[in-house]
Amino acid sequence: MVQKAKILLVDDRPENLLALEAILSALDQTLVRASSGEEALKALLTDDFAVILLDVQMPGMDGFETAAHIKRRERTRDIPIIFLTAINHGPHHTFRGYAAGAVDYISKPFDPWVLRAKVSVFVDLYMKNVQLREQAALLRLQLEGGQAAEQQAGGPDEEGEPETPGLLVELSARLAAVEEQAEVLTKQLDGTADTATAATAAHLERKLGGLRRALDALDPGTGGDPSQQVPSQN
Repeated sequence: MVQKAKILLVDDRPENLLALEAILSALDQTLVRASSGEEALKALLTDDFAVILLDVQMPGMDGFETAAHIKRRERTRDIPIIFLTAINHGPHHTFRGYAAGAVDYISKPFDPWVLRAKVSVFVDLYMKNVQLREQAALLRLQLEGGQAAEQQAGGPDEEGEPETPGLLVELSARLAAVEEQAEVLTKQLDGTADTATAATAAHLERKLGGLRRALDALDPGTGGDPSQQVPSQN
C-alpha cells in the first residue's frame, strides 16, 4: 500500500478549513486540521508533514509566530510553509511572511487550481525524499547484515567475492526508479518553480547523486573505481 503524505491545514475558522479540504481532497492525501497555532505545534510533535498551509490572521499565536516556532525546531524546520491571508497589507507584509520561512504567500480569495498545484509539487518532493530515505536505510541494513554474515563465515565466499551482488542489483534498480521520477519532476518544475521549490528539488537531486555514487562504489564489478562505474541516470 502506497503511503500517503500528510498536509497540515491551520486556520481558526472552520469554514476556511472546510474549503481547504474541498480543494485539496483531489490530491488523495491525508489532511490534518489545526484550529490554532498551538494545536498545529502539537500535531508537529508526533507526525511528519509534506507541507503546511498556515493562516496569517489568527487570535493568540498568529501565523508568523507559529512559523517562527516551526522553523526553530530541528524536526520541523525544513517543512515548507504556505501562508494564506485574507488581508493584503502590501509588500512589507509579504516580505515578513517570507522572512518567517514561508515558501509562498497567497492572498484570499485564491485560485483553487493554483493552490492545489502548488501543494501537489511539495507532496511530490516529500514522497521522493521518503523513497530516498527508505532506499538508504535498506542499503545500510543489508550491508550491515552482509558484513555480519561474512564475519560469522570467516570471510568472503570461495571465489573471494562478497555475497552481495544480487542485493546491489536490486538496490540499483530501485534507486533508478526514484531517479527517473525525480527527473520527471525536475522537468515539470523547470522555468515555473519559485526559488524555495527549486532549491528543495536541487537538494533531492544531490541526495540521489550521493546515494548513486555510494552504491556504484560498492559494485564488485567496478571495484569502487569511478572510471569503471555506471553513470547515474540523472
